[in-house]
Amino acid sequence: MTLPRSTYYYRPIKPAPAGLADAELVAIIEDIQDELPCYGCQRVTHELRRRGLAINHKRVARVMHAAGLGIKPRRCLVRTTDSRHDFPIFPNLYRNLIPDQPDEVWVADFTYIRVAAGFCHLAVILDACSRKVIGYALSRHLNRELALAALRAAVMSRNPPKGCIHHADRGCQYASQRYRDALEVAGLCGSMSSVGNPYHNAQAESFMKTLKVEEVYRAGYETFADVAARLPIFIEQIYNLKRLHSALATEPPRNSKPCSPRRRLSSDGAMGSSQRGSLQTAVNFCLRTKNCNFTNI
Repeated sequence: MTLPRSTYYYRPIKPAPAGLADAELVAIIEDIQDELPCYGCQRVTHELRRRGLAINHKRVARVMHAAGLGIKPRRCLVRTTDSRHDFPIFPNLYRNLIPDQPDEVWVADFTYIRVAAGFCHLAVILDACSRKVIGYALSRHLNRELALAALRAAVMSRNPPKGCIHHADRGCQYASQRYRDALEVAGLCGSMSSVGNPYHNAQAESFMKTLKVEEVYRAGYETFADVAARLPIFIEQIYNLKRLHSALATEPPRNSKPCSPRRRLSSDGAMGSSQRGSLQTAVNFCLRTKNCNFTNI
């Protein structure tokens, strides 16, 4: 018998067992997006895997596209930083050297929220390691008291060690004497970005984008009371506890673990390797100067 050797060794391939149908997958994805409506295919894939489903991101993208489950972010900008003032300016001690432990660097920022009668304003402080919101405050007015309220909330919730860096933009609220006094009382080292450089406060800027796209634009707030009632739910129950972060190995902030080495975002937006000693040097400098080294610019 003249048969090729491959014929002798041939074994028919068994059909793969029936898996999850596309319709069932769509139902699960819709359930995920009901709670986290701005999840794209990458985060949906990670969430499905966290739920025990072995699935490829290409299939998730195909199914979402066919079912019209994509996201459509909107953008609308209003200037909230007034750096044209005569207050002293802190040097930039942070320089996006992302820490590998919590409560080494805090980042702070403001944003506005449009309502039917005008605007309300949100001040937020995040931990640079875990990306967790550790303090926030909401007001109808953009002023120093709003920034101080967020700072008090962060200090009360975290009780930071002496020398923790507090990084913000050059807004007059953060540069005011009362705010600088509050930083000194809390043992925090002030740090500020360069003028007009959002990369120097990239983590806070990223959170504000997430907040706007995934909550504010979709919620359609009508009144200040609507914002006060619903925004804390997103921050405390969704963002801090459930939302997956690509920078945290697709874990939510509450599950993030110390990780070294971390990377840093340079002033032009390019990624480079971080040097742990540089951040510690900045902290030591701040402690030696008792948080009082300012530059008038």
